Amino acid sequence: MDEKHIRNFCIIAHVDHGKSTLADRLLEHTGTLTAREMTAQVLDSMDLEREKGVTIKASAVRMKHTARNGEVYEMNLIDTPGHVDFTYEVSRALFACEGAVLVIDATQGVEAQTLANLYLAIDADLAIVPVLNKIDLASARPDEVAEEVTHILGGKPEDVLRVSAKEGVGIDELLEAIVQQVPPPRGNPAAPLRALIFDSHYDTYKGVIAYVRVIDGAVDLKTRVKPMATGVEAEPMEIGIFAPTMKITQQLEAGEVGYIATGLKTIRDCHVGDTITSALNPAPQPLPGYRPVKPMVFAGIYPVETDDYPLLKDALEKLQLNDASLVYEPETSQALNFGFRCGFLGLFHMEIIQERIEREYELDIIATAPSVEYEILMATGEVITIDSPAQLPDPAGIEEIREPWMKVQIFTPVEYVGTVMDLVIKRRGEQKELEYLDPTRVMITYALPLSELIVDFHDQLKSRTRGYASMDYTFLDYRAEDLVKMDILVNEVVVDALAMIVHRDMAYTKGSAIVSKMKQLIPSQLFVIPIQAAVGGKIISRANVRAQRKDVLAKCYGGDITRKRKLLEKQKAGKKRMKMVGSVEVPQEAFMAILKVGED
Repeated sequence: MDEKHIRNFCIIAHVDHGKSTLADRLLEHTGTLTAREMTAQVLDSMDLEREKGVTIKASAVRMKHTARNGEVYEMNLIDTPGHVDFTYEVSRALFACEGAVLVIDATQGVEAQTLANLYLAIDADLAIVPVLNKIDLASARPDEVAEEVTHILGGKPEDVLRVSAKEGVGIDELLEAIVQQVPPPRGNPAAPLRALIFDSHYDTYKGVIAYVRVIDGAVDLKTRVKPMATGVEAEPMEIGIFAPTMKITQQLEAGEVGYIATGLKTIRDCHVGDTITSALNPAPQPLPGYRPVKPMVFAGIYPVETDDYPLLKDALEKLQLNDASLVYEPETSQALNFGFRCGFLGLFHMEIIQERIEREYELDIIATAPSVEYEILMATGEVITIDSPAQLPDPAGIEEIREPWMKVQIFTPVEYVGTVMDLVIKRRGEQKELEYLDPTRVMITYALPLSELIVDFHDQLKSRTRGYASMDYTFLDYRAEDLVKMDILVNEVVVDALAMIVHRDMAYTKGSAIVSKMKQLIPSQLFVIPIQAAVGGKIISRANVRAQRKDVLAKCYGGDITRKRKLLEKQKAGKKRMKMVGSVEVPQEAFMAILKVGED
């Protein structure tokens, strides 16, 4: 199709502002899917997305729209996630588009992730089409929210489109606005092939399937292709578009979005962000790729059955192809044997990866409590980074430990400012700015340690503000703090997977809470199991799991006291021997107990 009749756009918004429902109405209105084929959130194809009500993966789809001028336009839509942990998915989708539809909930107004995603779109130099959704609700404030939007974007409040994705109101006006305001692609059809890989997945029969936006040139089944970073040549097995399921076509031309089934069986040969070009007539230089993602949260993932280690490695490889923000490396633990140290963008991202491994690859896994990356300044002047408390060097050689701090923006109604401040102060936060967006809503900017943010901060924020507050965070800097390593001992044996780095002032409180939790979770044995928290070899908290009792005196009816004493001494010696050779199995719940500390 002529490039002038192509429009590539994505939908960006805060989580739960109605992106997926709006995508459904666009598919319905353009006749891409019939009423019979339609389901709610049709682009959210994963069970997890439907269960949790959030988009996890960016999805592409091609639609045909006949505009009011009688011209037929090819509309390539990429639906993006809204959760802060999937910002990298959003940034990748933006590179494949010329425009972005910014969706704002008419009842909630501009929220944290609305702004974060908007700034990403502005950085990518995209045309912004602002849209107010949910105008059919009784609590909608379209005029006020339109003022908020124009305060950020400029323009007039009446220019902000108003739609109801649920009722299908205003969809035709939105499609016309996309045709008018989003520019056509700016590629060169005559130049050598250059196609940006913005996503990919692995298929057992077709190998690596690359989701591409063709910038220059064209590709068909006769074109021998190669990713420019790896240089591995491949003969395409299949070329097609998303409609929204995979539909085979003859070729993809400049400006179009589709997929190439490369047939490559090795996952490392094809990376997200790479440029696909022709092997016979290669492009002189690749397209600018994506900024490498920096994981924020680290945790160990181990198979319950040691024999499943190769299967877990294979699962992580395939997930990394589908989710470029996941990083991992092999790791061993005394308590859990062989596994992997994985890096995630946040706690929700970690939870999703964990569930995908268990569901899609049918593996039973144990995940350790999450940690962050610390910088260690040694007495020699050397600076090293660690992402696991087990890697902490000998304290005698450490000059200082630096932890990552984040810039956190919290949007909240005015009446909840006090409880939000109380929450942040308890987490060692520092207030930087306080700005009133309007008489009822305020934006507070804080500096907060990442270790305090990743555990249950978001849940606590939502519960304290009845769900009205929203937040976004970005990396600020590393700061030297009085941090210590806290070990957890079970039956006087250090469990390395339970070690954590905490602030010295909070070590006793956290140690006591963890020990109390673990006392409830570790099953009792025939001997007493001591659970201890220790800092630098000093025990700061202890609790005992009581032994299961067997009444050895049950059969002694009367008789000499020495006989009873002899039986009790024999039992005592047996328990002592059992404690020396017995092993205590730490259940999965105990590893996650650290996450629950402070919730009660």
